[in-house]
Amino acid sequence: MKIIYGEQYDARWRQARRGKPTASDAKRIITPAKGELSRSETMRAYACQLIAELYDPNYFWRDDTYVSAAMKNGSMMEPEARRYYEMNRGVDVERVCFCLSDCERFGCSPDGLVGTDGGLEAKSPEPHTHVSYLLGKVLPVEYKPQVHFCLAVTGRAWWDFLSYRRGFPPLLVRVEPDDYTERVRDAIGEFLSVMDDIKRELALGDPPPNTIPDELAMDYEPVELPAALAM
Repeated sequence: MKIIYGEQYDARWRQARRGKPTASDAKRIITPAKGELSRSETMRAYACQLIAELYDPNYFWRDDTYVSAAMKNGSMMEPEARRYYEMNRGVDVERVCFCLSDCERFGCSPDGLVGTDGGLEAKSPEPHTHVSYLLGKVLPVEYKPQVHFCLAVTGRAWWDFLSYRRGFPPLLVRVEPDDYTERVRDAIGEFLSVMDDIKRELALGDPPPNTIPDELAMDYEPVELPAALAM
């Protein structure tokens, strides 16, 4: 993978993810239960959105200023959740801007990278939602596409999911690559093919360049994956 350094949500982050399917939107292309490509209009609409980002810079840089109360709470609680995780696991969490796949066509914005093997996805949901996660004791199904998408991007050995809400016990679940991850990788490949088909149908040609300066990125040595998970 390639790691882009900097702050998430700034201009560099927007540039890095322009026109690429990302983990945060994985549920728009991947069915949560089975980890397969969705055949819904939502998936096709997402493909059209990403193509619009590639070919129309004015569309891509349009500001989306809506922030819900739940989103504000999640942003405020993220540093506290990360500190809890670091103390609980006895590790340091590295914050980065964006992670690109080896092919540089899809990526993720991790809440943190842990050493050379792991990553972190931290959530601070509404209290009633957090209670339901505690009762389930597993990775919530609605976040399976996002977490396994991160594994597919980075090739890492594990990804920790943390649901953190002040006043309640936390839920901390370690997720490792499995058959679901393989299906997610296949779904990503199919989705990229859908995007390519649309571009060919519209005869759009090559999009404007979107170069990330070399000093902002670092290539990591490819991770040795099982044959079943190799793209």
